[in-house]
Amino acid sequence: MALFKKRTVGKPGEWYYCLQHKKVEEGPECPAKDRFGPYTTRAEAEHAMETARERNLEWENDPRWHDGASRREGE
Repeated sequence: MALFKKRTVGKPGEWYYCLQHKKVEEGPECPAKDRFGPYTTRAEAEHAMETARERNLEWENDPRWHDGASRREGE
């Protein structure tokens, strides 16, 4: 008996962006390791990569999390 059951069908209105196929899916068609989501709208899922880039850029430039300067000073 499997510990986790594979969820083959998503809830109505759940949208995902598949990283492997580079396409929007309604419901999880691909494994969780290969997708972003769930999103509430298709449009949000279509912009998943753009949203991820923006969030990464914000994180990289956030002084609360960016400790590159302090590491260099201590070397």
